[in-house]
This record gives sequence, structure tokens and C-alpha cells, in this order.
Amino acid sequence: MKINASQPSSLTDLTLLGHSENRLPQSPEEAKLEVFANRNAQRNYWIELDYPEFSSVCPVTGQPDTAHLTIRYIPDQLCLETKSLKFYLASYRNLPSFNEDIVNRLLDDLCRACSPRRMIVSGRFSPRGGVRLTATAEFPDIGLMLTEGAR
Repeated sequence: MKINASQPSSLTDLTLLGHSENRLPQSPEEAKLEVFANRNAQRNYWIELDYPEFSSVCPVTGQPDTAHLTIRYIPDQLCLETKSLKFYLASYRNLPSFNEDIVNRLLDDLCRACSPRRMIVSGRFSPRGGVRLTATAEFPDIGLMLTEGAR
């Protein structure tokens, strides 16, 4: 994953928004996540992004997996640009990966791109064999902090 954040305060640095790009990246490594300056960085507020058409591939069966992704975050200095996010998420369509790994990788990549104050990524995957899997990962890892505090 490439991050275009060299001068996030300038909207002219965005390379996808406002351009008729139609070639989707072949993998998350090829995708470019773009960011822009948060003009309300003095305030904690949530941004929620829904992506109901996420798809990937099961690494064991080769069958397609689909999910409804929800990304919620409190931005710090940077916000995610949504067109580049759409292209990044679409780049998973041919990636063989387990559902739990996808959600955790999404969290890592998105946090690396925008350094949020808080982020929660949840994937509600379509049922397989009658079982629906929902995986949720968050930053900072509240569960880890609670576990370490109990020691």
C-alpha cells in the first residue's frame, strides 16, 4: 500500500479525486491511499464509512468471500480520501486471505495512512455453511490495554 501524504494540506495533491481513473489496483500493495488535512482537528468527531460490497478470496477453497465493511474513526491531523479508499478496498477482490486477517490488515494500513486518534474496522462476512463471521479490530487496542493492566 502506498500512502500519498507528502503535502496533505493541499487538495491539489490528490491524484484520484476529480479524475476519471477507471483501472483498479491489482493488489493492496499496488493501491494508493490518499489523505487530506483535517480542518477540524481541534475536535473529536467520528467519521463512519460503509462499504457493503467488499470481496476477497478464501485462501483454502478459492471461493469468493463477501462482506459489509464498516470503518469508524476519529481523525487527528489527516482524513482518508474516500475515492482512494474505494480503490484500495477493491484491490482485495483477488487476494486470498482469511476474513480475520483482512480486518486486521485493513486496520493496520488505514492507521498507517492517517494516524487517527481512534479507529474501529468491522467486517460482517456473508455466511458460509450457515455461519456468519464478523471480525472487529480497533486502535488503540483497548482489549490489550485492559489485559496488560490486569497483570
